[in-house]
Amino acid sequence: MFKGILIEKDEAGYRATLTDLDEGRLPEGDVTVRVSHSTLNYKDALAITGKAPVVRTFPMVPGIDLAGTVEHSTHPDYAAGDAVILNGWGVGETHWGGLAQKARLNGNWLVPLPAQFTPQQAMAIGTAGYTAMLCVLALERHGVTPAHGEILVTGAAGGVGSVATAVLSRLGYTVVAVSGRPVETDYLKRLGAVEVLDRAAFATPGKPLGKERWAGAVDVVGSHTLANVCATTRYRGVVTACGLAGGMDFPATVAPFILRGVTLAGIDSVMCPRPERLEAWRRLASDLDVAKLAAISQEVGLTKAISLASKLLDGEVRGRVIVDVNR
Repeated sequence: MFKGILIEKDEAGYRATLTDLDEGRLPEGDVTVRVSHSTLNYKDALAITGKAPVVRTFPMVPGIDLAGTVEHSTHPDYAAGDAVILNGWGVGETHWGGLAQKARLNGNWLVPLPAQFTPQQAMAIGTAGYTAMLCVLALERHGVTPAHGEILVTGAAGGVGSVATAVLSRLGYTVVAVSGRPVETDYLKRLGAVEVLDRAAFATPGKPLGKERWAGAVDVVGSHTLANVCATTRYRGVVTACGLAGGMDFPATVAPFILRGVTLAGIDSVMCPRPERLEAWRRLASDLDVAKLAAISQEVGLTKAISLASKLLDGEVRGRVIVDVNR
């Protein structure tokens, strides 16, 4: 038996509870992992609360991230005792995830834990930080360098935004952060932002084109915010889009794309091919100041994850939430 959060949906309703689970209930997979840490992401919070149809099959153990040690493996790349991490691949949505003390997984979904990180540090980064690194790699791939100008990071006090701000600033970019929480200004400046803007300036309908300012951007919000970011991006600038915290809609015009040559680069972390995952984690190991992870993250026990989910959706949680599944 092991402890885990179980989401159920039946005639009695939708509910997430912390319960004891039998190992025989674990789904099919060629690697069994003793989980040490997981995380609480925006998607996990949606799954736990049921505020969006994230979970596709029931019952489900949520948790799109995990770090742990291989207990048993028939996969050629992994053996008992190996330290591994997992991000995405539909785990926590269609396959039991990391918010439990054990997981059985497809070994092709795993990557080795980088030697530079402890399991706690890897989960302080988690899917959010790995997604942030994919955004940075996309900016670089499209030729955006620090010399090109300011990089805007929306939702900057959240998990993706916090890591993006820390990584971009360390790489020499001039980072301007957007947040709806003025109290987080000092926090964002400690991470490397040179200026913090109020999200209200981006959250309502704007003009098809605004004054050019951003050489690039990392957007986790979507909706009017993403439209306004594109409208104020400089000629041949690049906007990476990886979230929908403000909505799935995109009420924009083609003007930024056909008049300024702006590139809108979509970032998907769930099904991202393994070589790009390995590169993202390699770059995180070299380009993220590990000392900043303490400021970016907080750690809670598995018993607190359910109650924290609603607060995360309400924007009351700073940075990353690490979940120690063994307490």
